[in-house]
Amino acid sequence: MPLTRNTCLERDAADPIAPLRDAFALPDGVIYLDGNSLGARPHAALARAQQVIADEWGEGLIRSWNQAGWFELPRRLGNKLAPLIGARADEVVITDTTSINLFKVLAAALRVQREDAPERKIIVSEAHNFPTDLYIAEGLADLLRDGYKLRLIDAPDALETALGDDVAVTMLTHVNYKSGHMYDMAAVSALAHRHGALAVWDLAHSAGAVPVDLHAGGADYAIGCTYKYLNGGPGSPAFVWASPALRERFWQPLSGWWGHARPFAMASHYDAGAGIGRFLCGTQPITSMAMVECGLDIFAQTSMTVLRAKSLALTDLFIELVEARCAGYPLTLATPRDHAVRGSHISYAHPDGFAVMQALIARGVIGDYREPSIMRFGFTPLYTRFVDVWDAVDVLREVLETGAWQSAQFNERTLVT
Repeated sequence: MPLTRNTCLERDAADPIAPLRDAFALPDGVIYLDGNSLGARPHAALARAQQVIADEWGEGLIRSWNQAGWFELPRRLGNKLAPLIGARADEVVITDTTSINLFKVLAAALRVQREDAPERKIIVSEAHNFPTDLYIAEGLADLLRDGYKLRLIDAPDALETALGDDVAVTMLTHVNYKSGHMYDMAAVSALAHRHGALAVWDLAHSAGAVPVDLHAGGADYAIGCTYKYLNGGPGSPAFVWASPALRERFWQPLSGWWGHARPFAMASHYDAGAGIGRFLCGTQPITSMAMVECGLDIFAQTSMTVLRAKSLALTDLFIELVEARCAGYPLTLATPRDHAVRGSHISYAHPDGFAVMQALIARGVIGDYREPSIMRFGFTPLYTRFVDVWDAVDVLREVLETGAWQSAQFNERTLVT
């Protein structure tokens, strides 16, 4: 039986998690395929923001640090996030930004290695890793000097050759932001450990998108954001985790008062708090942090196994339809076909990818673009439908057939791509 739009509608009707789409505010006339960059707004977030601003801040004022539970929010939300990444209770805090948390865990990992194996001073990462990860590693190495350096590999299969006796830590993103390639966390962590290195993982494109098990995966440290697949809102705070074996050895390079064992003792010297609390730094952004809970609560209504199955079905369908209906145009699949190494977004290279994406966005199909030629399409199972995939490919074909992307308006670079 040929694949039709009705086939997609039938798949939506049979989808057990289709009702979860109703939890999100999605504009009419828009097919949103950019949840890999910024998740859609949960309906509950609007009321929660009103509650925090009007009631907890407006009426409760400073009393809300206690009465509304503001002070415990990083830990409480960390416990809600933990099951999505294979962590246990009291192992995760939501705090700061991904970049800041990466600085913390890299510094902590290098400190451990300086104590245990001082000759190890190299951070190994991918040349195609998300730039902020590389910038943070470069900055930390420059700060420490004394032979600390960042070593880059060109492809995942080059990792083992880079793991010499001088390597302190591997710093990799579980799902690559551009290609969507997904590492085998357990295999890579084990490889790092065999060579005496610690394993740091960036889960920015994994948390809420693919099943993650930090314990089974042998991770030493992990960080990630909440504004993509977790739908926490623009700029929502990130999260950080450390393995139990290393948590109490965690050295806080940003020793702010929230990470102190007794913050309100107002002591003159820093005394690190116990457990995951020592990962905190300064006063938290309560208003945006409160929004994170609205996204996390939706995940409690399903499982990552169910979400992963739908994600793979959506991405398989997209690839199939693009190849069938957009043949003959200069589109090159940049994402692995193999389910075992694919995340939840699909990337296609096109010589004029920026302009093509702008033409799609103008027609209500929202993805995004990454240099030098990558168009990214994110598939968020909580709210993306199979019929959205069909309709998005319809629009893509129309843009390519008509050459609509050649219009000058679509070739003017924007600040954010």
